[in-house]
Order: sequence, then C-alpha cells, then structure tokens
Amino acid sequence: MSEINFPTYKGRPLVRKGSELFYGSMADQFVVMLQIKSTKQMGELKVADKVAIKLMCTDPALPPNKQIIKSSEKNGLFTAIDFADVWLTRALNNKF
Repeated sequence: MSEINFPTYKGRPLVRKGSELFYGSMADQFVVMLQIKSTKQMGELKVADKVAIKLMCTDPALPPNKQIIKSSEKNGLFTAIDFADVWLTRALNNKF
C-alpha cells in the first residue's frame, strides 16, 4: 500500500475535509482542529473570515467533551493557523 503525502505547514500535516482542517499528526498526543465559521468574498476568491481553533487530545478513550483542551476564534485562516502552530508546539513539548 502506498503512503499518502498530505500538504504540510511548518513540517506538520494539514488535512482538509469540507470546512474543517486538522493540523498535526493523529499519531501524536495532540492535534488542532480549525473550523471555518464564515467566509468573505475577495475579488473572485472566497476566503475564510471567522475560524474556530480547538487544541484536541487524540486519545480515543476520552469522551469527546474531554478531548478539547483549549479553544478560541480568530479572524482569518493565516492568523488561526499561526495560533494553531504555537498551541500544538507547546502542547507537544508539555509547555501549555
């Protein structure tokens, strides 16, 4: 079976399904889920406007409400991904 190569941001996988993006590896203890809440039109492109960020534990034994460690909402996808990277780096280094 061939390995799937996902797009990455700062060396970590970035996977999109609809209006949700997952940043990080599911093999790690934590990932960040980004949910695009609203978009706006910029010229011919639709861009993310409001983005919810959730730092989540990947332990399947935890109930869903206990998996969310930290959450916030940001304006714009770039700002949200930057926050996601900081949160994930700190969580994986046990500094959150």
